[in-house]
Amino acid sequence: MIALTIPDIRKEDIQLAVDVLKSGMLVQGEYVQRFEASLAEYVGVEHAVAVSSGTAALHLALTALGIGTGDAVLVPAFSFVATANAVRLSGAVPVFVDISQDDYNIDAGLLEKVILEYQGSEALRAIMPVHEFGCPANMNAICRLAKEHDLLVIEDAACALGARVMGQHLGTFGACGCFSFHPRKSITTGEGGVLTTNDASLAAQLRLLRSHGLSRVNGHIDCLVTGYNYRMTDFQAALGINQLLRIDENLAKRKVLVNRYYEALADHPELIFPTRRRGHVWQSLMLLLQSGDLSECIQSAFRKGIQIGPGAQCIPCTTAYGVKQGFPGASQCEKQGFVVPLYAGLEPEGVDAVVAFFRNRL
Repeated sequence: MIALTIPDIRKEDIQLAVDVLKSGMLVQGEYVQRFEASLAEYVGVEHAVAVSSGTAALHLALTALGIGTGDAVLVPAFSFVATANAVRLSGAVPVFVDISQDDYNIDAGLLEKVILEYQGSEALRAIMPVHEFGCPANMNAICRLAKEHDLLVIEDAACALGARVMGQHLGTFGACGCFSFHPRKSITTGEGGVLTTNDASLAAQLRLLRSHGLSRVNGHIDCLVTGYNYRMTDFQAALGINQLLRIDENLAKRKVLVNRYYEALADHPELIFPTRRRGHVWQSLMLLLQSGDLSECIQSAFRKGIQIGPGAQCIPCTTAYGVKQGFPGASQCEKQGFVVPLYAGLEPEGVDAVVAFFRNRL
C-alpha cells in the first residue's frame, strides 16, 4: 500500500524516547524544555510553549488572550473542525468566511466584507487564519484588516511548520501561532502542539493555563486560575527533538515530490491543482476531482494499493454547526477535494504509481 503519509521516525528518535522511558521521568520536564527552546530558535521567536495537541494550542491561545463568552472569532469555512471547535471550547462563537479555491485559504476580500457587514450580537475579537495544508494565508491583508478593526490575529499554523513569507516564519505574524505534531504533520510527537509568541506575559499565562493554573514558589503550590491539563510528556518531546533538526531536509524532499505531481498531472483535464504559493511547505497536496464520484475514486485507488483520502471539512455544513449554505468554495473543496500520498520518505516511484492510476482511470 502506498500510504497517504508515513512519519519520518528514525532510530535516533526512538532511542531518545526510549532513554526517557527508561529514566522513569515521563511527564513534562527537561526534554520538553529542550524541544521548546529548539522550536523557538527555529521559528525565530522568544517563547515556545509545548502542549498536548494542536487543538489545545488553539484553545489556550484564545483563553489566554481573554477571548470567551460574548466574543466572536473569524475563521475559514474550510479546515479541520478543530479550528472552529477551539473557538467554541473557549466560549466564543466562530464566524465563518469562505475560502479561495486557488489555495484553500481564507479569502481576504470576503474576510473584509464579512467584517464590514457583521451584525452579530457577539463582539468580533480576533481572526484565526489557517495556513491550509502548509500554504501561507495572505497575512499582509489579514494583518492590515486586523489593525484597521482592532482585532487580534491567532495563526492556526498546524500544518505550516517551516513555512516562511519574505523570510518570516508563519506563526509569528499575530499575537501567537499554533502548531500541531500529529502523525500527518512534517514532524510528529504522536500527538502534541506548540504555541509561539514574542510576548513574555502571554507566554507566562499560557504556561500557567496548560498545567491546571498552578504556581509553585518556594515549595508552596497555589492555584492561581482555573487551568487545564494540556502538558506534553517528556518522551513525546524526545521523539520530536531530532526530527526538528531534519525539518528543512524533510520539507525539501516534499517539494521535489510535489513538483513531480505537478509535472505529470497538472494538465490532466479531470484534475484541478492548487496555485503554488511562495513559502508553501506541502504538509499535504489536495487536488479537486472535476467530475465523477469521489468516494468511488478513493475506493478504486485503494484496490490498486494507493491510499488517497478526503482533504478537510466545510465546517459550517457539518451537523454540529448546521449552516447548510453560503460557502460555495468550502463546500466544493469538501465534496471534490482529495489528498494524495506525500511524505519525505515516499520514493519517486510511488508518485509515478499514483500518476499512472489517474492517467489510466480518468
